[in-house]
Order: sequence, then structure tokens, then C-alpha cells
Amino acid sequence: MYGIILAGGSGSRLWPLSRELYPKQLLNLNSDKSLLQSTYERLKNCTEEIVSMTNTKHSSNIKMQLKSLSQNPIVLAEPVSKNTAPAIVLGTKYIMQKTNSDPVIIAVPSDLLIEDEEKFISTVKKGEELAQQGYLVTFGIKPNYPEIGYGYIKTSDKINDGFKVEEFVEKPNAETAKKYLQDKNYFWNSGIFMFKASTLFEETLKHAPEIAKISEKFDFTKSNEIPFIDFDLMPNISIDYAVMEKSDNIALVELESDWKDLGSWQSIYEVSPKDEHGNVFVGHVLDENSKNSFVYSSSKLVATIGLEDTVIVETEDAILACKKDQTQNVKHIYETLKKQNDNTHLVHKTVYRPWGFYTVIAQGQGFMTKIIHVNPGQKLSVQSHNFRSEHWVVLSGTAKVVLEAKELILSPGHSVDIPLKAIHSLQNPYTEDLEIIEVQKGDPLIEEDIIRYEDMYGRV
Repeated sequence: MYGIILAGGSGSRLWPLSRELYPKQLLNLNSDKSLLQSTYERLKNCTEEIVSMTNTKHSSNIKMQLKSLSQNPIVLAEPVSKNTAPAIVLGTKYIMQKTNSDPVIIAVPSDLLIEDEEKFISTVKKGEELAQQGYLVTFGIKPNYPEIGYGYIKTSDKINDGFKVEEFVEKPNAETAKKYLQDKNYFWNSGIFMFKASTLFEETLKHAPEIAKISEKFDFTKSNEIPFIDFDLMPNISIDYAVMEKSDNIALVELESDWKDLGSWQSIYEVSPKDEHGNVFVGHVLDENSKNSFVYSSSKLVATIGLEDTVIVETEDAILACKKDQTQNVKHIYETLKKQNDNTHLVHKTVYRPWGFYTVIAQGQGFMTKIIHVNPGQKLSVQSHNFRSEHWVVLSGTAKVVLEAKELILSPGHSVDIPLKAIHSLQNPYTEDLEIIEVQKGDPLIEEDIIRYEDMYGRV
């Protein structure tokens, strides 16, 4: 059995901690591992190999996190986001072509919390038997309260260790959700699917022929690249809408393990340890007389008094405050910021890269100032910029600077100017952390103004 991890989402409902360029699957929300890393470790226990599907915006961070778990993680980067149907179909085609076989594949989101891995694996084994028989298998969760934020699946007859699926149901209103709770035939849709590779392609050809036809253009025996010119022709559609809701060949297996979709701040609150007043406090929080509230501080002191059923999330450049039962609507704020071209939807002031991280400390018309932290043994790509010059001052550690093929070794207090269009690289081949101040001057000052010539992280 092989695995596909769907790791391309934006996590808009967990704004402001989750951003478009550093989404929730990369965050450590409830442990010392990110949601992506936890998902990868879980699948390693029941699969031969795992393919992580993401997009070009996230691929370097995805690879960086997975390299701590696997020497050569397989990461396929989509040039644009097209939802889960194209991702699953191409991930499946990759596995078929690389293995020259027709294996069973399990496709999972990267943002689920599942702690009972033993029961998860035993459920997967039951699903594997149905997949071998030619079913598209989905995994359902028996509802224990009338949730309106999940899709539902209605089942009918029993088949082996599962049920025949009658229909997929959209997120219901409160009254309908109560009816579903009383009906033993309804399950929450976990977003986890399993199938034989050939079965998925047969059903895709039948119900989503456009995806099947475009997928024929890709040949992963020659390259792991996904060309934009072909992939951009793919429809933007989920696997649920494209195939699962149309097929009459679906089986459901009840998920025996725990399951939580960490898709909102309320869900994070529900799985977090609470104090005697039902509060969850993370970071530097000072509180008096609050109840059943969630307060998250990433950089500043957050003082709260007399809150009830409230969520507050503080980051370096944004603060969210809302009622706990309104956290599903955070995505509306995210979408508004996106329409307004406000960068607080896109990126944090502190941005993580494979070589370390940088923090924007000041910016204005025609200038930007950053603190750049380069980890020991790491180096930035050999690059140039068309629109900006840079001035570097070493704060701590020792910098090796390559500027137009000349090497400079700079100690704290020393500086260097990087002219417009000059080919250069910042490197730290030493055992101590390196920190510099970078002052950029130019217009526009955007991360896309990087022309890479060499890169140890494969971003050329």
C-alpha cells in the first residue's frame, strides 16, 4: 500500500497564525511536530512509500520538514492550486509509473489530529480489503454531536467490514444536523480515501473525463516536474465533487480511532488541555476571571479580564478576537485581506526558509529592513535581483559572502554592499548561528525578485 498526503491548503480559518505562504500543515499546533510531520509518521507505519502533493509556494518548506523524517521525501509541486481531484489523480499516476504496478493507495489530508495510531492502522487494513475488491473507499466518523461544519455521508447496506455509500451530503444547518445525529446511517466525512490505482482512473474517466484526459500528458518516468502549461488546464475541483459524489462504487469504513479536523480555532481549543476555568492560554498571557476562552500569544504580553467563550490570537503583525462559535468565519477576514492585497494574509513578519529564517523589522516606500538568521552549515542560493540593491551588516557569527565570484569573510560589525543585478550568495559554513541586518532599496521590493543560479535546496 502507498500513501498520498494532500499538503497544499492555505488554512484560512486559522489566520492569523496560518498564512498563505506558511499554512497550518507546517505549524506545531498541539505537539513538537507539525501537522504534516505527524501525518507523515502515521502513514509510514502502514505504507511502502509516501508522495506529498503540495504547490510551488510550499514545496521547499514541505521538503525541509520531511527531511527530518525521511532521507529522500517525495514531494510533487503543483504550479497552481487546483484542489484535491487533480492532486490525487497525479499522485496516483506518479505511484503507478514509478512502481509499474496497480497498488492500493490511501490519500489523506495533512491537517488531521489522530492520536490512536493502532486503531487507525486497523481501520486502514479493513479499508484495504474493500479497495482490493474494486471499491473506492471513504472513512467515516460516527457523529457525537450535531456538527454543521462537516460534510456527511449517508450509508445503506453492510458490505464486509463497511457499508455501501448512498450519498454525500453538504454541510447541514443545525436542525438537519440534529436529524443526522439520530440516524445511524449518517457519518462525518473524514476526507480520507482509499482505492486501487486502476479503480480511481476508471472512475475518473467515467465521471471526470477532462481530468483523466489531461493526466495522460504527464510522464513521471522522465521527470517529477509538473509543467504549468498542462496542469493549468485542469479544472479546480475536489475529489468529492469530481468523482466520489457521482460514483455508485463507494464503500465506507467507520474510523475506529479518534479524529479531529484542526480547521478552526474552536477545534484547537477543544483538543487543548484546559485550566480549572475551561481556559487555554498559550504564550505570554496574563488573565483575570476569564472562562472557557482561548488566548494565544506569539510575541507580546496579552492581558485579558472577564472573557467568556472568546478566542484571541496575537501574532507579530495581526490580532484576531472573536466569539468561540464564530471561528469558522475567520476565513472571511482572510479572503477580504487577500482581495485588498494586504500582505497579512500572505506571510508573517518572520518567514522560515530551508536555511533559517528572516524577520521584517521595518519597511516603507522604497526600502525594507530585515534581520536574517542563517543556521550553521547552511547557505542562501546564488542569486541576483533586478529591482533592488542590498546592504548587509553582520550582527553575530561569521558570514561567507560570494559577490561576483569573489569570496569575502565578514565578522560582526563588518558590512558589504550588494549592487543591483550583482550575482551573490550569503553562506554560513561555520558551527555558530549567523545573523545579519539586510537593508533593501528599490521598487518593487518583492520576494519574487530573485533569480537563482545555484541552490542546495533544489529551488532553481
